Amino acid sequence: MGETRVDLQHLLEDLRDAYPGALEETILTEVVANSLDSGATGLKLTADPAALTLTIVDDGSGMRRRDLVRYHDLAASTKTRGQGIGFAGVGIKLGLLVCEDVVTETRRGKEHVASRWHLAGRHKAPWKWIPPLGLVVDHGTAVQLKLQNALSPLLDEGFIEGVLRRQYQPLLQPEFDEVLAAYYPKGFRFEVNGRLLERQPACGVDVSKLAVCLARKRKPVAIGYLIRSESPFPEDQRGLAISTFGKVIKHGWDWLGIMPAAPDRTVGMIEAPALAAALTLNKGDFVRVGTRGALYLGYRKAIQEAVSQQLVQWGDARESEDKASRRTMRPLERDLETVLVDLADEFPLLASLVEQRAGGQKRLPIGPPGSAGDGQAFLASSITRHSEEVGEPGLLSELTPQPGGTEQATAGGQASSEPQPQPEHSPGVAVVPGVKARSRPGRYGLTIRFESQGGDPDLGRLVESTVVINDAHPAYRRAAASRSEGYHIALAVALALARLAVPPAEAHEFVTAFLVRWGEALDGTPRRFRKRS
Repeated sequence: MGETRVDLQHLLEDLRDAYPGALEETILTEVVANSLDSGATGLKLTADPAALTLTIVDDGSGMRRRDLVRYHDLAASTKTRGQGIGFAGVGIKLGLLVCEDVVTETRRGKEHVASRWHLAGRHKAPWKWIPPLGLVVDHGTAVQLKLQNALSPLLDEGFIEGVLRRQYQPLLQPEFDEVLAAYYPKGFRFEVNGRLLERQPACGVDVSKLAVCLARKRKPVAIGYLIRSESPFPEDQRGLAISTFGKVIKHGWDWLGIMPAAPDRTVGMIEAPALAAALTLNKGDFVRVGTRGALYLGYRKAIQEAVSQQLVQWGDARESEDKASRRTMRPLERDLETVLVDLADEFPLLASLVEQRAGGQKRLPIGPPGSAGDGQAFLASSITRHSEEVGEPGLLSELTPQPGGTEQATAGGQASSEPQPQPEHSPGVAVVPGVKARSRPGRYGLTIRFESQGGDPDLGRLVESTVVINDAHPAYRRAAASRSEGYHIALAVALALARLAVPPAEAHEFVTAFLVRWGEALDGTPRRFRKRS
């Protein structure tokens, strides 16, 4: 009988590569995430460079003896998907790559146990029971990392504080208490080497609160702020960040698909707890397919509208392309809707952009700000389907219209034409509007945005559901001079989508198929190619 062997070191290295940041930052971030999932109200971190140890103690629910046994298995977890931000204790397990050993002590009720764990080779990670060190007083879990490198940043108090403020910024800012109080009713505190990290409110020349509300609901489902400054922000602070349960998941402007006129002088943060249900397996990004993907895309559209509204009020909205480019882009975007629906059958990976469903095409309101009037109804229906799947009646009742209200939906999914009252809000708070008196047709598919990326050899790149065209590319300038921007944009879109749709070896085939469909969309010619050979 054969025996399955697992290269543990190689597996841990692959897990490390799944995270964009440095290994030490990933370890610290994931350890904190698991403490938050355990119901902790505080976290104490003690770095001892002399002993080469980092000790992290929380006051959460702790683990029983049988749970600690499972804790040493890779990918073992007792949590339900959508109800946490930590991934199977991966922080501690990645710590095996940089530690001589890892001591874990936990206490729950009368059970108080501890273990010592280390990586003994590529295929072995033995652990054993040890007497508790007394790190946990009443209840909770403590981990002690014995670092191999005396210069490890995990021994640096400044590095630890920087990671906590960067990765868990909403927990350290009072602006988010309104929405996070439901999950952390007693608040949360960080102590680094006995020093309590102070909470710092958002500050800048202009600070505007954002509240994302659905239709007629008064209570926001996501809150945040935008800050504008007269001088550029540091590189690592620029962009709009989005978090869930206090953990920052994405950062920058690319994920949102819109950008202010001065992106280096505008920053912001959005906290959306319900998006925990749309996190990927490693909790480092959001799913873009299925019901959970629809949840994320719907929230993204709502956030786009709130941010765009505030940028317009500031007079900081980024000007679009020139009139000639806009005349070319509008019909091209309409053609893209047809082309993407057509190609989704042949290239299944495009389903993340255009998802085919029985009974018709599901429309994703991902157009430019103001182009989809039915975005709120779509988001409400997406959350309804998600709540029915995972059994969250609280989420359903909070985010969807209640029976007996003045808002009704027709069988086709379009909202009633009766005027609806808008949510009440304080001055300076951008609120996503509800259903308008006159609904606009929904759009789905890709949108096109232009950016000047001098020195970038690519014609364009795919960011979420937006193709960013490099208008500083010499080929684009040549196309503009010869008034052939339309074909250049179509080719740039095809090359950008090829990276998502097919392996590199099949890129030529995809581009050819795309251009055929794009050409047929001009005169409504029926499809001639159903499947690839």
